[in-house]
Amino acid sequence: MHIERVSDAASDSVADYANLTDVSLRSAHEPANGLYIAESAKVIMRAIRAGHRPRSVLMEEKWLAGLEAALEPFDVPVHLADADQLEAITGYRVHRGALAAFERPELPDPATLLAGARRVVVLEDIVDHTNVGAIFRSVAALGADAVLVTPRCADPLYRRSVRVSMGTVFQVPWTRLPEWGDAVDLLHGAGFTIAALALSDRSITLQQLAADAPERLALVFGAEGDGLSRTALDAADEVVRIPMAHGVDSLNVAAAAAVVLYALPAGSDDAHE
Repeated sequence: MHIERVSDAASDSVADYANLTDVSLRSAHEPANGLYIAESAKVIMRAIRAGHRPRSVLMEEKWLAGLEAALEPFDVPVHLADADQLEAITGYRVHRGALAAFERPELPDPATLLAGARRVVVLEDIVDHTNVGAIFRSVAALGADAVLVTPRCADPLYRRSVRVSMGTVFQVPWTRLPEWGDAVDLLHGAGFTIAALALSDRSITLQQLAADAPERLALVFGAEGDGLSRTALDAADEVVRIPMAHGVDSLNVAAAAAVVLYALPAGSDDAHE
């Protein structure tokens, strides 16, 4: 690594970090440029441990000592800035004081990912980055094997998703599915029963599913508000509901995912150890 002090917040050298508050811009810009942004020393360390390669770092000097050993093997610029400069560059107050731009790893082929899995989570068109990150954290903690996201689902490597996941998005295997027509064939071809979480006249309870859980199970969760599409529900072998009290009919999707994963047997014995 080589250390550079930021003298101009508008410099091209820190352009990767400019205007990070613009969700639509970052969602389009990061994948197109083959990068994602990791925020906080802990998350940066987890990304490096997962084998991801940084291409630059932007931080307050007080965070350098904790990251220096991890960054030393990489020939990358480490830009040092004060808190006001960080805010001028990113557009928000960077409370955790350290950001890194990483090269995006190539996503695995869905069939390859499914081949070694027993419990997977499918996220259909969930556009809230906070919910996506929280679900990844639950998957890592509660033992599912992988996450598969639909083409219009929010990017798991978007800055907020990574931060909310506490970096677990780097340790949970994940990839993007094709459209449902092909995705159903992939899941069934790999021996998975598809269980959609939704309210339906044909739904069974989570307890009923857990009592006789299929060996290979794909759990499908939909976006807040609209829920799962009709295509996803038609593709499901089972529709599953979480019984609730006091007239409540649903949970936040991230909370629902945590409840379901806790209730079901874990995936592979060595999942995310």
